[in-house]
Order: sequence, then C-alpha cells, then structure tokens
Amino acid sequence: MPKTANWNYPTTVRFGVGRIAELPELCRAQGIRRPLLVTDRGLAGVPMTHAVLDSLLADNLGAALFSDLKPNPVEANLQAGLAAYRAGRHDGVVAFGGGSGLDMGKLIAFMSGQSRPVWDFEDIGDWWTRADPNGIAPVIAVPTTAGTGSEVGRAGVLTDERTHTKRIIFHPKMMPKVVISDPALTVGMPAKITAGTGMDAFAHCLEAYCAPGFHPLADGIAVEGMRLVAGALERAVKTPDDLDARADMLAAAAMGATAFQKGLGGMHALSHPVGALYDTHHGMTNAVFMPYVLRFNRSAIEERIVRLAAYLGLARPGFDGFLDFVQELRAAIGVPNTLPELGVDDAQAGLIAQMAVVDPSAGGNPLPLDETATRAIFDAAYQGKL
Repeated sequence: MPKTANWNYPTTVRFGVGRIAELPELCRAQGIRRPLLVTDRGLAGVPMTHAVLDSLLADNLGAALFSDLKPNPVEANLQAGLAAYRAGRHDGVVAFGGGSGLDMGKLIAFMSGQSRPVWDFEDIGDWWTRADPNGIAPVIAVPTTAGTGSEVGRAGVLTDERTHTKRIIFHPKMMPKVVISDPALTVGMPAKITAGTGMDAFAHCLEAYCAPGFHPLADGIAVEGMRLVAGALERAVKTPDDLDARADMLAAAAMGATAFQKGLGGMHALSHPVGALYDTHHGMTNAVFMPYVLRFNRSAIEERIVRLAAYLGLARPGFDGFLDFVQELRAAIGVPNTLPELGVDDAQAGLIAQMAVVDPSAGGNPLPLDETATRAIFDAAYQGKL
C-alpha cells in the first residue's frame, strides 16, 4: 500500500512521494506571497533545490534563496538570514533541508518581528513569553533528511560562539504551519548522512522512551519509531532508492521529535558540547555515545529495554540482546565505535564533562549526571570500552 497520507499530528503534514509539488499551493494557503527558501550551503547547489525554487517562481511567488549557514548554525548566520528576509520583503519561510536548514528557517521566521536579542528566548522557564507572537512569520517545513524531526518541533538550535554551547530557542508558534514529508527528497543523501541522521532519529526515540516520568503517549510513539528504524535504516543506507525504507525513516524522524517532548538524556547531553567544540555531525555523535550511555543507565532502564527488545522481535532478548542489536546496526551502517574516529581528542574532556552536566538534555537522563558520570561516559566512548 502506498505510504501517502495527510496527518494533523502534531501539525499539518502532507506525507508521500511527490507531495513537494503542492508547495506553491500551500504557500498561498498560508498567506505567503514572498517566501524565503532557507537551506544549507550543501543543498543550495543541487538540482532538487533549484527545482523547488523554480516551482515557486513559476507560480508568481516572490521567492529567493538563502543558504549562508554552517552545519551547526551560529548567530551570524541568523543575522545574515534576517537581513536577506528584510531586504527581500519576504512574508514567510520555506525551511528546506536537514536540521540546520530547518532550524535556521524557523529561527529567521521567529526573529523576523522581534526586537530583543535571540538569546532572550532560550528555552529556560517562561522566557518564550518575552516574544511578540504577532512578529512570528509562517513556516512551511520540507525535510530532506530523516533525522532531527525539526519539521515538527517548536524550537531551533543555535550555537553560541561566545561560550561554544548549543542553545535551544523555543516558542510554541515556531511549530511550522505545514510540513511536506516527501520521501523522494531524501534519496540523494550520501550514505554517511543517511546513517547519521537515521541514528539521530533512533536516539530521539530511545532517549525519550528511557526518560523517567509517566508519558505513555510519548512511549508508544517512541517504540514504534524504533521499530521503523530497525527495519528500514540499513536498507536506506545500502539501497538509496528504496522509497519504502525512505518513507519509514522520514516517519520515524518525525516520531522521534514528537516523542522527545518527554525528555532526552546523556547521549544528547554529551553530543551537544562535542558538536559545539569539534563541529561533528550531531546524529553520528549521538550514535557513537549510544552504547556507552545505555551501559551507564542499565540499572535504571533494564526493565524497559527488555520490553523494547521483545517489541522489536530481536533474536536475542533482554538488555544484552538490545545492546548487541545497537552494536550490530552501528557496524552495518558505518558508525564509528569511538570518539577519535570522529576526529575528537581528549584535550577538552573535562570541559565537555562540565558542559554536559548543565546541558538541558541532562535532566532527562534516567540516572543523575554529575561531572564524574559524564567524564566516565566520555572516557568509555573515547577508549571504546563497554
């Protein structure tokens, strides 16, 4: 059965191969007449992106392209995007790409009508109430990778170069008005990016599932998201034009971002500072830390992982069987086993341990994280010791 559907959870989603053709119509439906197409530098030059831009122009929409952003976007990228938005008299954003393009598109739309600095809206307490909700432009999100799930999120990640930290900017109205999830747009991803983004989706589901607290809605979404990844990720990496696998991964990415409203944990708490300091790929960094964080949390999550292993139908049940599955999946798709293989040294290990403890994700870890714990996990991932 073709995997085509219209969903309204957690926002309006047009899912299926070929749905990108609906973009001009959806822009008009949202009152967007001059969309700014925001993407990353790598995607800016590919035919797929120009086909999207041409479709908007052909429909007499005053579209333009902005792509001046780093893989881990910084404030200077946001300011450049805002300058382009205002110079082009744009009235909405099409956020196109992976996590960086999607986050930056949402941030440009959010900040387009604000008078305060972006850091005033960090996801701390009720800081989001400082924003003028009438100054937030509409966003249509179009993911081209299956990982972050930013297309269904109410926040954007921005690296603060002053402190080398990733900070989360949040507002409920940052949620895109419409999402176009077209699996065909993900076919051109290199195998390494397919693997890294896919493991990011898996990490979102896994950490959400393991986070403490009563949230059966998030748990249900998370376990099914992991089942989809388990059945599709290796196929998507090794057979890039498998649209069925691409569809499952795209759905799993959105499910992970929906589920992690419950919480994240040590994988992300450590991945964020490593990414900020070494500019590593976020999903791949999560994947490297994954087994070491699982091992650290075992005493708090074993019962849950036993149930998860049974749901996934693993040949070897229980916690050890699940850990074996994670290791086998990582090996099959080319995930490094240690941090040095990502280009990360241990010169800043102490700083990373400190940064991880205060990262917002740390609070969702099943066991408390102090500097001793985060340093131990870092050292294990550095040395490859389980």
